[in-house]
Amino acid sequence: MIAIRALVTIGSLVLAAAGCRPPSGQAADQLDSAALAQRAARLAATLAHPDSSADRSKPLSRWLMPFTLREISGLALTGDQRLFAHDDEVARVSEIDYRRGMVLKRFTLGDPAIHADFEAIAIANDVFFLLVSNGDLYEFREGADGESVPYSRHDPHLRQDCEFEAMAFDPAINSLVLACKHVHRQNLRGSLVLYRWRLDGSKASRLSEFTVPQARVIGSNPWTAFHPSDMTIDPVNGNYVLIASLEKAIAEITPAGVVVFSRPLPADHDQPEGVAITRDSILMISDEASRRPAAISLYRWP
Repeated sequence: MIAIRALVTIGSLVLAAAGCRPPSGQAADQLDSAALAQRAARLAATLAHPDSSADRSKPLSRWLMPFTLREISGLALTGDQRLFAHDDEVARVSEIDYRRGMVLKRFTLGDPAIHADFEAIAIANDVFFLLVSNGDLYEFREGADGESVPYSRHDPHLRQDCEFEAMAFDPAINSLVLACKHVHRQNLRGSLVLYRWRLDGSKASRLSEFTVPQARVIGSNPWTAFHPSDMTIDPVNGNYVLIASLEKAIAEITPAGVVVFSRPLPADHDQPEGVAITRDSILMISDEASRRPAAISLYRWP
């Protein structure tokens, strides 16, 4: 397990991880364990008192990622609320304890790990999926720390339609939902385009699409478009929550395509690429490294 450097913001309290470590051995392990336990307790106490951090534009916690996760991209939660993230260019998946700020394990697809332009991760019950920017899907099971797991690849034949960066699993329809970042089809320009890929049924009936006019997503915001960089499903109402790195924006859309809201992202995000929402109403946004180290920021939701 690897402890993550922390920038923790709760109310007016700001804590940064110390640059010096104590001597190695049992005393160091005990100190690290105590510090990690304090992180989790502090977050739990804050969540238990909604008025303790009324300004929801400030993160409850911000975990700075290790160098190996400098290109952290999508985020996804398992049914038991464990957080997984993936790298951008290599099929390496990490489990992250978002309450204590720790990388718990890493595993890869294939040996050696396969390379592609991986952009999103989704977890459907116990099955994991990685999305490539051309629409290809890699299906696999969770691996142990350091393990290389087998996988299967699916081609929904969407590479002529879109460049993808966003994906989530919608349990209500047993489908992966893929959102286009850049639309290639001329007749769909000016729309936010989403595809649903069912995990059951025949190949002919697995894929469907729906669109939302970009003008509705933009609303009164100053953007000229909305380019999704990741998405998740609100566990309470089942709506689609999308973030856009180019616009530094977030939007909520119902599965029927009604725009609930669209607005700038909270706080300061350099390159927001991943999003997830926990059952106890924590919004998590991951940033790839750019001006600053890669990070995962935690906010109250909604």
